[in-house]
Amino acid sequence: MIVRRSVAALSALTLAAGAVALQSPAQARGGGHDRPVAAGPTAYGYGGAVSSVDRDASEVGLAVLRSGGNAADAAVATAAALGVTEPYSAGVGGGGYFMFRDGRSGRVTTIDGRETAPAGVTPRTFYDEATGQPRPFADLVSSGVSVGVPGTVATWDKASRLFGKRSLARNLAPATRLAARGFTVDQTFRNQTLDNKTRFSAFPDTAELFLPNGDAPVVGSRFRNPELARTYALIARRGAQAFYRGALAEDIARTVQDPPKSPTTTLPVPPGSMTTRDLKGYEVRLQKPTKVSYRGHDVYGMAPSSSGGIAVGEALNILENHRLGGGTRTAQSLHLYLEASARAFADRAAYLGDPAFVDVPTRTLLSQRFADSRDCTIDPNRASTRPVPAGALDGSGCATAAFDEKADTENISTTHLSVVDKWGNAVAYTLTIEQTGGSGITVPGRGFLLNNELTDFSTTYDANDPNRIEPGKRPRSSMSPTIVTKNGQVRYVVGSPGGATIITTVLQILMNRIDLGMTLPEAVAAPRASQRNAATTPAEPEFIARYADALRPFGQVLVPSGDTFTSAAEIGAAATIEVDRRGFITAAAEPKRRGGGTALVVRPARR
Repeated sequence: MIVRRSVAALSALTLAAGAVALQSPAQARGGGHDRPVAAGPTAYGYGGAVSSVDRDASEVGLAVLRSGGNAADAAVATAAALGVTEPYSAGVGGGGYFMFRDGRSGRVTTIDGRETAPAGVTPRTFYDEATGQPRPFADLVSSGVSVGVPGTVATWDKASRLFGKRSLARNLAPATRLAARGFTVDQTFRNQTLDNKTRFSAFPDTAELFLPNGDAPVVGSRFRNPELARTYALIARRGAQAFYRGALAEDIARTVQDPPKSPTTTLPVPPGSMTTRDLKGYEVRLQKPTKVSYRGHDVYGMAPSSSGGIAVGEALNILENHRLGGGTRTAQSLHLYLEASARAFADRAAYLGDPAFVDVPTRTLLSQRFADSRDCTIDPNRASTRPVPAGALDGSGCATAAFDEKADTENISTTHLSVVDKWGNAVAYTLTIEQTGGSGITVPGRGFLLNNELTDFSTTYDANDPNRIEPGKRPRSSMSPTIVTKNGQVRYVVGSPGGATIITTVLQILMNRIDLGMTLPEAVAAPRASQRNAATTPAEPEFIARYADALRPFGQVLVPSGDTFTSAAEIGAAATIEVDRRGFITAAAEPKRRGGGTALVVRPARR
């Protein structure tokens, strides 16, 4: 059994670490609010809000807001709770991007907490020494060679110090209690476990934790993770350095270098090169966001190493040249959305990588002049032959540039949360361990899965590829936490999981809300399609049923979305918030995708 220490002992350990006394999320209201939370995908009201894919996590964040914490505190606490309840999508074994808008100054700051490649990687890291050929991608997914140096704990620490009102220890306290007490297993958790049963069975510690008695936890049972509770308590007691130095860092490096696999597994599980020096040297990056203007809104996104801010921004700049709308203009609006997306992805592949290693032409790619040069390659009535070439950086006429586009190996898992508080602060935070279930490798005795983010690098080495693997480099990401303001006030906070489909999900939600006349809950719930510079466009079944006939005259070919690593055929799982000019909040999470999310407000009110 996975329970090796009593809940009481874990609670005592947490208190000894300096954490506050812990209550269940449903109890920890703070500030005299003891009424029960009405949880659902949409909430309306005032005073702050939290939106995420998980009820327990959103309740943790709401409790922090109600007891005086700000948006940064609530975001860290919610993320830590997601590390408990969404362990296959996020956790301390991964990384992500944290965007914070200060309500007083209006300044937007971002934390790049993306994983980095260990110092020991080489151009041949993804190659089989025996054959001299690139390893099959499936051989890299569950391996030490795919594990990047995690950035999540450093992100939580930096966010708490720079933007929060509370200590990291206090922000970790609710999730520590949640890990010890457990959460109720739903169908999504069981399905994701079963989808990964073969991989998880290859690693004894993973199988013991997530496949007790050889089966996924059943729906309605309580899943506890006391080892993760102890890991959180250790970090609370000793700070972020407890993760990057000392015994925990040694355990991580040992696990990567010599993955503890079952003697009966047929998976190759090649070892990685990560050392304790790699962990000790990890640092997050503080950087300015990307920014474009769109129909009177200022849209802030994540700059490289993420490609999200540039890709979303470029596509919006293209779309601003067109009159979009619903009703009779819906089909053409969707056609233009698909064409703009294709060009943004072509330019993403050609020019985007880690700016510490690659000269990324961010200003050019986000200029209206460049967008206009891309727009003039679009026929408003006919789909382009795809893949389309990248745009020429001089922005002259309709010029394009040849580029050998590599296969996209970014996986669909990840999670996102959005938070606003009563002071006007806002957070958009997307975090991940890459594959659903990451590498599948659990650090023995520590209760968390390691990422496989290095598979986001191009797995065939090309010296001209901006996303080639190099020591210390961050792999290109599509994560797109987004904050939109209007007249100096927060208007929308948006983000989603979904690998490369994150970019199109965020873009489509913004278009649905700003251009097509949908409410925010409608914009989130609407069926999705994701054009990523391919001959056909993956789309959800409902999108195909609703729009295939209307888009056929434009030459747009829709195919069912899906992924070989999961049973789901959904695109994204957004968590969003809207604040109107009167301060009234609409918080909208997914009503159905990935089991449905939960949005909560501090002071509920009728719409």
